[in-house]
Amino acid sequence: MLDYLIKLSVMSGGLLPLMALLLLIALAVIIERLYFFNWVIRAGLAMEYAVQKVRYGDRKSLQQVADHYAGAPQAVVLSVALNSRGETAEVMDRHIEESMLWQLPKLDRMLWILDTTVTLAPLLGLFGTIIGMIETFDVLGDSKDPNAVTGGIGHALIATGGGLLIAIITVVFLNYFSKRVRLTMHQMELLKTMVINRIHGGGVTPSEAYGAQAATPENPPIGSQPQATLS
Repeated sequence: MLDYLIKLSVMSGGLLPLMALLLLIALAVIIERLYFFNWVIRAGLAMEYAVQKVRYGDRKSLQQVADHYAGAPQAVVLSVALNSRGETAEVMDRHIEESMLWQLPKLDRMLWILDTTVTLAPLLGLFGTIIGMIETFDVLGDSKDPNAVTGGIGHALIATGGGLLIAIITVVFLNYFSKRVRLTMHQMELLKTMVINRIHGGGVTPSEAYGAQAATPENPPIGSQPQATLS
């Protein structure tokens, strides 16, 4: 088996090991981002649920939510809103928007590696196939056995197949993570609106804003929720 892999690597000009390394790097990024976004989205859903239950004008409960989920990207929305000295909702909105833009690089971190892999892997596979085909046609002049030629072509095409497989795996997760980034930004936008309304909303109660039954998150809140006083 090892001899066969070495033979394929030689026929591809040494590009197959490079493609294997590229796949390992992409898988490492995928695993890290899966864990990260699972935590971020769940924290955002729990924050939406907690803030929804906070009474309008109750800064203490908002601060409890911000402290409880400190570290989550969405928590900066509450922290900046509570620390903002803006006397109007418009000024506070601008302060929160600035903090949200600072969080975007954290969400988009290392996704460029997956984007590069989607483009680079098929090109490396094609390049490795071309090298293998050149070596195969060199054999054609010295051998009268057609099997030697067709077998060499088949081995050379393995590089193209490997590159396409890496690209297919990577593009699926790249699109998934892009969706997660948009969902996280949507959660921030929703939390921004909710917290501005609770600070500058004029005292509307949650029951009046959402009806008799409050909505529940898609996933249960993480850990214990900050206790918000409803009246």
